[in-house]
Amino acid sequence: MQLRGAADVGINERANCCHAAGRSAAAVIPDCTAADFVRRVPEHAALGTPATSATLQRMPPPRPGRRRVAHRWRLVVAAVVVLVSVLVVLSRVTTPSTASSTTSSSSSSTSTSSTVAPRTDRVVGVITLNIAVPPTVTSGSQTLSTTVRYPAIGVPEGSIVTGATPLRRVGGYPLVVFSQGFALAPATYARLLDAWAAAGFIVAAPAYPFTSPNSPGGLVRTDIVNHPAELSRVITALLTDSAQVHGVLSGLINRREIGVAGHSDGGDVSLAIAENTCCRDRRVKAAVILSGAELSWFGGAYVASPTLRLLVVQGTDDTIFNPVACSIQLYDHASEPKYYLSMIGQNHLSAYLPGGSPFNVVRRVTIDFLNAYLRQASSSLAALTKSGSVAGLATITTKSSIAPVGGECPDAPNV
Repeated sequence: MQLRGAADVGINERANCCHAAGRSAAAVIPDCTAADFVRRVPEHAALGTPATSATLQRMPPPRPGRRRVAHRWRLVVAAVVVLVSVLVVLSRVTTPSTASSTTSSSSSSTSTSSTVAPRTDRVVGVITLNIAVPPTVTSGSQTLSTTVRYPAIGVPEGSIVTGATPLRRVGGYPLVVFSQGFALAPATYARLLDAWAAAGFIVAAPAYPFTSPNSPGGLVRTDIVNHPAELSRVITALLTDSAQVHGVLSGLINRREIGVAGHSDGGDVSLAIAENTCCRDRRVKAAVILSGAELSWFGGAYVASPTLRLLVVQGTDDTIFNPVACSIQLYDHASEPKYYLSMIGQNHLSAYLPGGSPFNVVRRVTIDFLNAYLRQASSSLAALTKSGSVAGLATITTKSSIAPVGGECPDAPNV
């Protein structure tokens, strides 16, 4: 498997949302390097309990004639204790392990959840990688151009910086891999993906062959049947690179916190590796399906996974591509807890593009969901319900099933 750096092919298409254009990466990167940043973590940790308890050990009574010296020594000890306490507090605020949020330990998927709302304002770095994937009947050998967004070092100003120095975090960040809709470039969703990265996620967006614009072989929608395997290969490549000492993404990804997301046909692909026996990838813990569907083309059967958490988003005015009946069908088949966000008056794409309140609702709800079920941030559960309940704009439910609506879901399996 090959993983190679390449020029970022999506930046020019996103110029309208990159108000940091023209600024060099150095303008937002402090003098300390990423390596210096990592080296400081154990130094802060060394200022914890052992040093404090050793300083607070009981002292013997002073001998006659040395009361002044003992008094001065007690002042010095007190000053040291205060200084150590201050440094410990500061280290807990500034070290990478907690700069992203007060979240659960990354070493276990069952760790204690956080009750503090995670941050959403980090600087976002962007790189593009070429990931080798297996040959198909349609294309032969190929690579996927995959844009990767990640939290970066810098002043949180909503900046998007190509090749910025990563903001390291002990244990890494959750990974979310996004699949685009048919004939839509991944850059179409740049603002939503930027928001996820700014909230503390590694966000990868492969440009699939034959279903992305400007594919060398043209557009062939049926090639979607190859995408679940390609999506799993992207996950494997990114995890492998993150595990390497000198990898491009070294140490950035927590392999126990993996989610997928997708819109339209990309939602079909994401759902397939989450819940279809054809191509289920058990590394995936959460899925965000934006106007997607169950698709019979993949073969296999859709079987609810008791460990998978699902968020379904659907516009009520989406009547042509993946209509409401599609989202209701896949939602009803999923295990609880699950969420269905209904965007009132929205069509197939409108709620996922920036420029208004619908997009803001989707942005907040998706971030709350990913925080709740990849980071186990308990504070995000209450925020999730609140963010999805906006009078006249959005409703959210966790019911086991939703009342059927008129119409059928095209190309869905017979159930």
